[in-house]
Amino acid sequence: MSVIGIDLGGTKITGALFDPQGNVLQKTASLLEHRQGKEVGLLITETIDNLISDCRTDVNAIGICIPGIANSQTGKVWAPNIKGWEDYPLQQELENHYHHIKINIASDRTCYILGETWKGAAIGCSNALFIAVGTGIGVGILIDGHILHGHGDIVGAAGWLALNSTYQDEYKAYGCFESHASGNGIARQAKKILEEGRLFKDSVLCKKEIESVTTQDIFRACEENDPLAKHVLYKAVELWGMASANLVSLLNPEKIVWGGGVFGPATQFLDHIYDEACRWAQPISIKQVKFEKSQLCGDAGLYGAGHLALRSLK
Repeated sequence: MSVIGIDLGGTKITGALFDPQGNVLQKTASLLEHRQGKEVGLLITETIDNLISDCRTDVNAIGICIPGIANSQTGKVWAPNIKGWEDYPLQQELENHYHHIKINIASDRTCYILGETWKGAAIGCSNALFIAVGTGIGVGILIDGHILHGHGDIVGAAGWLALNSTYQDEYKAYGCFESHASGNGIARQAKKILEEGRLFKDSVLCKKEIESVTTQDIFRACEENDPLAKHVLYKAVELWGMASANLVSLLNPEKIVWGGGVFGPATQFLDHIYDEACRWAQPISIKQVKFEKSQLCGDAGLYGAGHLALRSLK
């Protein structure tokens, strides 16, 4: 018996063939190369077909990790970084193609926490969170051994956590938390300061074209003690601490796993984030939780998709 896990991102797709113990038997990856709509659906079936053709046993289930929302009631998915996937009928499309194989689709944040509890930093945990900080911010939530989905499978949209009492127009598009502390948000905040031109005139970032400033530039500048980079990243650290404190007080997890492209370089701040969380969180709960970086890194969604497939067989 084997299962297939598919991790679909905004720019590439990764697939793997797993045995029941979670060993990777075969792995493949392809770039989306500006595909959209049905073209992406066809790339998924092509990836699965190639893995099935290389498999020496029957494939019993397929798990798909989607960079957005997978509605379990309709089988349709929404992926903001893939054009034409505002309400895409992926479940039906795959079931029509694979008549005798179970298909299970979930959001990337759900797959991240499934992957980490299966093969990563949260093995053995019944109550754990995965805070994914990349282009946006999302949280995968495992409580009492159960993945939380919510009414429309939108649970974990943490980028919209309200952490500032003064509302800003940009929060409508990105959410408060995401506007300041996602990968794109960190770069956006630095650019706003550079455009104003009043503060941090000695920053090395002032020498760059404003539109070319990236989050990676800001982390590098911070390592050189740059005042603008430190200002922007320390604000992000404050909000990462406040947000995780709110989640700890509300959900009482035993572990929070930090991942996504920003963690990464932001892993160096984990102790500071925990200290900040201690200022805000329920005092007993915060002492019961550990903050750790992802052990699976870029493969958390892939392992989560594999585990999603195996869970569907049980």
